[in-house]
Amino acid sequence: MRKMDAQTSETTGLLRAWAAGDRAALDRLAPRVYDELRRMAQNFMRGERAGRTIQATALVHEAYLRLIDVDNVEWEQRAHFFAVCAQVMRRILLEGARRRSRVKRGGGWERVTLEEFPGARGGRPEELIALDEALTRLSAADSRKAQVVELRYFGGLSVEETAAVLNVSPDTVARDWRLARAWLQSELE
Repeated sequence: MRKMDAQTSETTGLLRAWAAGDRAALDRLAPRVYDELRRMAQNFMRGERAGRTIQATALVHEAYLRLIDVDNVEWEQRAHFFAVCAQVMRRILLEGARRRSRVKRGGGWERVTLEEFPGARGGRPEELIALDEALTRLSAADSRKAQVVELRYFGGLSVEETAAVLNVSPDTVARDWRLARAWLQSELE
């Protein structure tokens, strides 16, 4: 077994032990996944304007605090864990965006394409909320495509990791990714 496969298997084993109630497994797991979580948080924070209210490290710590209290999760694999982390980080940023937006009370909405979408990474709160609303509409129409966007765009998962989490082929993920991006771009224009 290659070194990376062994590390992935050990991480999966620690996730399963933690899910079974072994708090010591969580202590051993945290340093193994911290760098990847930090990379994910930095990915979320890319495009964030100066003077942002949360830093990547704080986002990781907030996500960690929310995850340590999660019970009854059957971690299927390492990619599943990171997919859940991506969802938690997205929710944290969205909550912050909604708080900031309530203070500003709207106005100045501007439509942009997905490629130009800094709000998806934590920029203007209105943009993040608009993307979340578009993803909610996409989820109602095709939940798997919405999950693909969440895992790939927000979570930074590869096509293969996304396929493993969703239990579909990489070709299906690639096709869903193309279609979902086109749909979202149309919605955001």
